[in-house]
Amino acid sequence: MTDKELVNEVLQGNSQRSFSEIVSRYSGMVFSKALGIVKREDLAKDVAQQTFIKAYERLAYWRSDKLGPWLVSIAMHTALNELERERRNRSLSVEESDYDEHRELLLQRIEQAIGELGEPDGRIVRMYYYEERKTDDIARQTGLSQSNVLVRLHRIRERLRKRLENNE
Repeated sequence: MTDKELVNEVLQGNSQRSFSEIVSRYSGMVFSKALGIVKREDLAKDVAQQTFIKAYERLAYWRSDKLGPWLVSIAMHTALNELERERRNRSLSVEESDYDEHRELLLQRIEQAIGELGEPDGRIVRMYYYEERKTDDIARQTGLSQSNVLVRLHRIRERLRKRLENNE
């Protein structure tokens, strides 16, 4: 049977057998698309299931010869929505987390130690960690070689680690 014939059967009430055939034909394609986006098998399975539920609910609006591209489009949007929902939930959980006084004190000590580094080490640390610049960009900005920036970052981290250990 063609996709159109299957859809017509579903719309005429022969939904279980015909829609099962649609799911059988396209579940691999839908799952692959979802997995490619969400990168987790459990979530990709959920996205695939949601995709077929949405497709079933909207089947009367489908206008084409092939179901594959339409189902993949639904899967893609569903997967992206799930990723966004997870991102929002992670953001909320971070915002709602309890204040950690020990962590806050450690961050203050780190910030103070960085402030006492002097130039150019303090600037290198800020550019690398705060501004997330690459070492070649830092090298251009500071006039140092990239290997010198890497060596300095290593030595700075060691100095900061020792300083923090001594202050505990």
